[in-house]
Amino acid sequence: MASSSRELVKVDPADEPSAEWGWHGTFPKAIPTAGVVTAILLCLILIGHPASWTEILFAVVPAVVILLAVVVGTLRKRNDWRR
Repeated sequence: MASSSRELVKVDPADEPSAEWGWHGTFPKAIPTAGVVTAILLCLILIGHPASWTEILFAVVPAVVILLAVVVGTLRKRNDWRR
């Protein structure tokens, strides 16, 4: 048992076979895909008749922020030294 919460725990491949080939709880392609799908759905909310600029503001601004986060995350991962 670790004496503090900051110690790294070694994962034994016998206990968790996925640790041997590198996957251990992350979804590298699903997170950007979910971001793009969410941004598209936020933009699809505007189809119809928006009553005010507030609806546009609360749908488009989060969609743009999500798309920027996906693009920045993709660029950072592409230039990451730990590949």
